[in-house]
Amino acid sequence: MRLAGKSAIVTGGGSGIGQAIAVLFASEGARVAVVDRDEAGALATVAKIGETGGVAEAYLCDVGDPASVEATARKIIAASPAIDLLVTAAGFSCGGTVLTTSVEDWEAVFRTNVGGTWLWARAVIPSMKKRGGGAIVTFASQLAVAGGRGNSAYIAAKGAILSLTRTMALDFAADRIRVNAIAPGAIETPMLARSFARHAEPEKVREASRRRHALERFGTAKEIAEAALYLASDGAAFTTGATLVVDGGWLAA
Repeated sequence: MRLAGKSAIVTGGGSGIGQAIAVLFASEGARVAVVDRDEAGALATVAKIGETGGVAEAYLCDVGDPASVEATARKIIAASPAIDLLVTAAGFSCGGTVLTTSVEDWEAVFRTNVGGTWLWARAVIPSMKKRGGGAIVTFASQLAVAGGRGNSAYIAAKGAILSLTRTMALDFAADRIRVNAIAPGAIETPMLARSFARHAEPEKVREASRRRHALERFGTAKEIAEAALYLASDGAAFTTGATLVVDGGWLAA
């Protein structure tokens, strides 16, 4: 098992990519704290992990709220003082150009994506330093590299996460804390379904997106979880400050 004896925190673990990561990490021997604002989703993930003999606990948390993150992190660290791994998979997208995105939506996107990454890193890194090292996996997007239409807040936030990832990797390299980002393409998740549903012709947009990928399909949450597992494992011991693109050939096309 590649994560035997490790303790992991996965935000956004109640569905989609976060859930797939939590389940895979547990199957590889990690004890997983499943963090989500959807308590039912977090509990469902914990139940899935328990079915295969894994160890996990669910924690209700708003990842963009400092008080909520601090309180939740304290609970997790009290239950498992040695935090080895952090995956910040919680995300939010609203769609819209800079003209059509409201101030409230812009702030909500940055609050969840960038704030949720920063706040959880801030809460967990001191524990990792005491532990003597650790690994953090953040989530960007292929759109942060390529750009895209009609999703200005989300794409800007994901670009910020790339920059934050690189600077954290430099700031904490001496503490043996590795920080890397994954930039997925379009992945079959509830968030992707919601993004297509915002359009007047959802199926037309979905098909165009599918064909935009060189592999002419969407990725699966399990495929992204495998990438996260690599970055979290000792197999990536010499990898930090990197962006692992898992986009079905989007950027190459």
